[in-house]
Amino acid sequence: MWRTARRLDRGLAGRCLVRTDFRVPRHATADLTGRRVLGTETHGKHLFTRFEGGLTLHTHLRMDGEWTVLRPGKRPAVRLHDDVRVLLGTDEDRLALALRMPVVELLPTADEHRVTAALGPDPLRPDWDAAEAVRRLGADPTRPVVGALLDQRGLAGLGNLWVNELLFVRGHGPWTGVGDTDLPKLVATAARMLRQSVSVRGNGQVTTGDPRPGHEHWVYGRAGQPCRRCGVLVRYVPEVQAPAGTPNARRATWWCPHCQPGPEPP
Repeated sequence: MWRTARRLDRGLAGRCLVRTDFRVPRHATADLTGRRVLGTETHGKHLFTRFEGGLTLHTHLRMDGEWTVLRPGKRPAVRLHDDVRVLLGTDEDRLALALRMPVVELLPTADEHRVTAALGPDPLRPDWDAAEAVRRLGADPTRPVVGALLDQRGLAGLGNLWVNELLFVRGHGPWTGVGDTDLPKLVATAARMLRQSVSVRGNGQVTTGDPRPGHEHWVYGRAGQPCRRCGVLVRYVPEVQAPAGTPNARRATWWCPHCQPGPEPP
């Protein structure tokens, strides 16, 4: 999300909109023509594109959404037309397209807090507060750490890949209770991993330090393969589709049972 925001800034920030098209029922009649784009910020997985006049476009990619910015004069491929949810055109003939975007919301900039109030601290924001993240994550000491880290109300910004890799690096089994981990070190490592992912050119989501295809991750996506540290086979449990907040809801999880001792999955 942080990289997406920077890409939107490079294409839109400081430029005036000459064309807008919102292809969602709620904002189908909205027209931002003539407004200047001030910039895009992130909080966790949420994107906030701000415009002159105190207006913000809030988007969230979830699993399928995507923002793309086209070079001046370039037009989207015909095959993408049905995927466009938002189109923003600038005075330099650039187009920014929100594709398959599940969350599209126009709101007063002053009301952004409605979206962010429940979110935990974000390591990539200037207002990052590690102590507050530790406090929030530790509120329920018995909660499995994998679920706590994925809950954006504790620490905003960690996706499933980062949580699986973080727990391997720290040596915690995914279903270890939060109270049985060293939360300050866990939070500090999470922040360091995210910051390195956006500051080291070409690093992206590489967690092993080896960007070669097939070598990027410790456990994520490596079910049944030998652990890179100990050789024990990496284990995997699939995602369980259940209502959010129920005991059986979970994301797909990978871990090494030797390097990450702890309780078995429920």
